[in-house]
Amino acid sequence: MCGIAGYTHARRSVPSGVLTEAIDALRHRGPDQRGQYQSAQVSLGATRLRILDLEGGDQPLHSRDGDATIVFNGEIYNYRELRAELEGLGHVFRSRCDTEVVLEAFLAWGAECFARLRGMFAVAIWLERERRLVLARDRMGIKPLYYTEHQGELYFGSELKCIFADPEVPRRIDLEGLNCYLSLNYVPGPRTLIEGIQKLMPGHLLEWHRGLATKRAYARAVAPGPVPRSLNEACEELDGLLKASIAEQLVSDVPVGVWLSGGLDSSTVTHYASQAYAGRLKTFSITFQGKSFDEGEYTRAVSRHYGTDHTELDLNDGANLADVICEMPYYSDEPSADAGAVPVWYLSAISRQHVTVALSGEGADELFGGYLTYAADRYNRGLALLPRALRAGALGWARHLPVSDEKISFEYKLKRFLEGSLLSPEAAHVFWNGTFTEKEKREFFAYADAAPMRQVLSQIRPGRSFERFLDFDQRYALPDGLLYKVDRMSMAHAVEVRPPFLDDRIVEFAARLPKRFKMSGFESKVVLRRLMQDALPADVLQRPKIGFDIPVHEWFRGVLRPLLMDTLSESALADSGLFHWPAIERLLDEHLQRKANWGYHLWGLLTLMLWMRRWNVEAPAMAPSVAADPEELYAAEPSLSCQPASYSAQTS
Repeated sequence: MCGIAGYTHARRSVPSGVLTEAIDALRHRGPDQRGQYQSAQVSLGATRLRILDLEGGDQPLHSRDGDATIVFNGEIYNYRELRAELEGLGHVFRSRCDTEVVLEAFLAWGAECFARLRGMFAVAIWLERERRLVLARDRMGIKPLYYTEHQGELYFGSELKCIFADPEVPRRIDLEGLNCYLSLNYVPGPRTLIEGIQKLMPGHLLEWHRGLATKRAYARAVAPGPVPRSLNEACEELDGLLKASIAEQLVSDVPVGVWLSGGLDSSTVTHYASQAYAGRLKTFSITFQGKSFDEGEYTRAVSRHYGTDHTELDLNDGANLADVICEMPYYSDEPSADAGAVPVWYLSAISRQHVTVALSGEGADELFGGYLTYAADRYNRGLALLPRALRAGALGWARHLPVSDEKISFEYKLKRFLEGSLLSPEAAHVFWNGTFTEKEKREFFAYADAAPMRQVLSQIRPGRSFERFLDFDQRYALPDGLLYKVDRMSMAHAVEVRPPFLDDRIVEFAARLPKRFKMSGFESKVVLRRLMQDALPADVLQRPKIGFDIPVHEWFRGVLRPLLMDTLSESALADSGLFHWPAIERLLDEHLQRKANWGYHLWGLLTLMLWMRRWNVEAPAMAPSVAADPEELYAAEPSLSCQPASYSAQTS
């Protein structure tokens, strides 16, 4: 695992030292080795976390004739198969690493090679004679890749701070991205929170040739495979796929472990890993002893069941919590409005004391329908038959229920569900995963505009199918929210996290599963539960989806209250030029007086302000505009002009 950075300089000279500063900014991603390559046209740099071939494979890596140079971040799990095929074509290798396989595959097959790579990656390849730079990102967006065009040149990097290394690149906040962030808790690609800087979309490549950038999807459409005829047949196929994926992802020349939450997904990974791993498997978890957020009972049950060497850390006392939260913006690049970033930070820290690679359960919920929101989408169809006034009245009643700090309490779920029932189905789905509505944004955000969210909602294909929400979450919420959070927090501690469920073969399998094998009645992830019914402890198998989170509501009234009040003070908000103080003051007062739970909303604002302060991000130079009336998001269906984007369509 590595960090990569670079820029072209065919038309203008880039300030000296920019590449060195960009690489230094990524040293946490790759503390084992740093290198750079510079020619008259391009500069490339990389930092390396040695996982395979510890003695070879340092970067940048060059072809035998010196014409092609690669910097690479990621892991290719089928690199041995590809290497054997390439050797049959006459290619000669000088190392055992997968980076060299990627380079030789590109020289043999061109850009078509990226569709053949099974793994996670962000890569840049420079061809000196052609003066051509090629960037590519894995099809599920597990590894990040940013880029921008500035004064006729292309800059790129694994993190935003690589591009910030050039002081001439502006750091102005992107208002469309910020509107989305406040609603979704993440910025959907290709946007970022910085004007002019974009994310390369999953499954895409960018070619820079003589000053011209072109982008396209590189992966071929997945040929439809046979639909399993029965649930037992689906379980047999998934069993084989998980065995193959996890066995491949355990391959490493450094210690490997598993992140264990006690839920179905991570416990499934632990099950297969314990069978394939030579030796006693190490597992890691975070606990909140005595709180509803604590999952220690389940993680310890799974650890005992498989005899793992288990390490856990209790976050109940909130020790050094404020210091960690203030440190996170440096590594986050963009703020993470998901409070689950905090336990992932600590989980990464304790893992690094024992292992360099960790397997995790990310992606299973988006593939097999594991989130509560998918059930809410279904129930909302029935509730929509009731008069709107009746639904609004029920919400008014629910708002008088006592406020609870319990994890995903009944009171919180009921209020959020009823609020969502007043929206269109598409707006409701993203609202249940996000925070602020368009109405709420108009009250406190000076640049509130419904247009960016209308564009986001247009990416959800029309119809009533459950799969259209899975498609959307796989394309946006997964790479830009969940995987982004895990990448930043883990790489801050030089831990490589591998998600076996996002193996291409499992993703393709999930895409052709009938809905009844994913959700049936009140049961989610049907095929996975059936597969594991005789393997996992019963209480682990039957427990509902909870999610990886922190008691942020309670902490903002206690240990984090000083940080909250200082960061969201009237003077700080005035300096930002973005927010109206009276509306923010109301949120703070209602939360601190336990009149409402605004913890998740305040967390998003807190991390945003800390991030802007850390990176000196400029507020817009324009005057606030009168926001468009957001009621259209409530009263009417959004424009659904985009094509459906299932996994197969995404990679076409």
